[in-house]
Amino acid sequence: MTIFFDLLIIIFLFFIFALSHSYFASLNFKNFIGKRFPKSLPYFRLTYNIVSLITFYLIFLISPQPEITIYDLHSPWDLIILIPQFLSLFGLIWTLRYIDIKEFLGINQILRAQKGRYNFESIDEESVLRIEGPYKFTRHPLYLFTILFLLFRPTMSLFYLLFLVFVVLYFYIGSSIEEKKIENKFGAEYLNYKLKVGKIFPRIKTFFS
Repeated sequence: MTIFFDLLIIIFLFFIFALSHSYFASLNFKNFIGKRFPKSLPYFRLTYNIVSLITFYLIFLISPQPEITIYDLHSPWDLIILIPQFLSLFGLIWTLRYIDIKEFLGINQILRAQKGRYNFESIDEESVLRIEGPYKFTRHPLYLFTILFLLFRPTMSLFYLLFLVFVVLYFYIGSSIEEKKIENKFGAEYLNYKLKVGKIFPRIKTFFS
């Protein structure tokens, strides 16, 4: 029974995080902030990212972690499985080359506000349609390589497995919300891109097109 309650607590904590994280990232909440506290908008994204990281770390710390091992690979498999993990790390670095890190973190928004160039009407949402590099194979390469990096490990515990499942589900839900914003901005161009490229995991035909 202890394990059962531990699992319920883990699922509940991750669910609360996902729900709050998605709500605070929504346009409705940003519009609310824009109407009530417009001067704080340039600092919203950076604050959101910092709070999200701290919250996720705290949830990870307070979650019960049942000492149940799903598998524990022995030599040489414990080293072999690190190869795809190492490659996924390179994939993350590759993807970051196509992302404006300062924009992603929220630093550019503050800099634009300081220069008087912050667009309050659109909440300074400067989304860019990327279809080159890793985006030729997956619409969300950052999510793909993060999942692969977390998946390939020599030891898998029950807690870590639940954490991995949660991350995958959250990425799929979060990417759907994110894509609605992109569709509204780029319309048919993005819809055509969606038909050719998989959301997170690449389609086989993409490699031969």
